[in-house]
Amino acid sequence: MNETSYPEGADDADREGSIRRWGLLSPAVVVVGLAFVAVVAGGVFWLFQDELFHPFGDARACDGSDAALTGRIVLGGVPIPADATDVHYLTKQGFAEVSFLSDQMPDYLHRAGLVPEGDSLFDENDGSAYGLREGDGELPDGLCGPSLKGPAWSYQGTGPGPGVSILIERAPTGTALRAPARVIASFGTG
Repeated sequence: MNETSYPEGADDADREGSIRRWGLLSPAVVVVGLAFVAVVAGGVFWLFQDELFHPFGDARACDGSDAALTGRIVLGGVPIPADATDVHYLTKQGFAEVSFLSDQMPDYLHRAGLVPEGDSLFDENDGSAYGLREGDGELPDGLCGPSLKGPAWSYQGTGPGPGVSILIERAPTGTALRAPARVIASFGTG
């Protein structure tokens, strides 16, 4: 056994104090070790929090979704605009609602066949005013993210592909879409 040497004249009280100091060091080392482990675990938790709290590990999915929309989201047979940001979706029983923000909606409406080329975006043969007044906001039940602000315009897909219904923000003057515009699209996923 390795014995600690004390200076000549050291009494038993000095030896006991030395032992107590070393004994107190052990709990301090344990506390520091536990704090380090807690910080590392908290960092890992923070790093993966989106995957832990969103359905399917998809930050775009809203609580209550029952199916994942994988990859690029397609509405009415046409992928959402490439510049789409702030994308959120809710899926329930073969039906999906998607909210996103885009500057490219006029082009999308033409590509999806919701507004024929050459028609005005606000031609009442292709769409209609939606009952939101300027500044009013609306978000379907369960869909997360920012709400669509009025005034808005509604388009209904009538083509051979899966039907899509689109609500889109228009400028307060009513002669153009907002840039960027918030969109809420509803469609069947089955």
